[in-house]
Amino acid sequence: MDYLTLKYLHIVASTLLFGTGIGSAFYLLLATLSRDARVVSAVAAYVVAADWLFTATTVVIQPLTGYWLVSKAGFPWTASWLQWSVGLYVLAVACWLPVVWIQMRLRTFSKAAVQAGSPLPPVYWRHFYAWVALGVPAFFAFLGIFYLMVAKPVALSWPV
Repeated sequence: MDYLTLKYLHIVASTLLFGTGIGSAFYLLLATLSRDARVVSAVAAYVVAADWLFTATTVVIQPLTGYWLVSKAGFPWTASWLQWSVGLYVLAVACWLPVVWIQMRLRTFSKAAVQAGSPLPPVYWRHFYAWVALGVPAFFAFLGIFYLMVAKPVALSWPV
């Protein structure tokens, strides 16, 4: 596969990964703020489906295409911008993995509330706050990765 095709796939996958994350977060946040269990239940089901369809696949595609790009371009693996990018990606994925489970729980809790005709239970809110807490560092990690991929700064060192 030539470099430009690989780069195109890498960029499309990153767009799907980041876009699905932002879209899912936006819609689930707004649904939750409505406090309407029916709305939350429907939106949470779509968010879980989108995560499995788009996020899970691109989480795998990104490091594969990234590895091939680095190899084809001849970038040194010791480049600080590359090490930071990989570290931030690991951080983002480490946040995303529990988020997938939390989203499935949010879907379950909201569906149960709909079936019982009750409001979202306290356990829903505890999981929701954890979901937000994990989403914030993942969001900023991806912003950092985008910057590093574009700028490729030479003078970048690990914090002491």
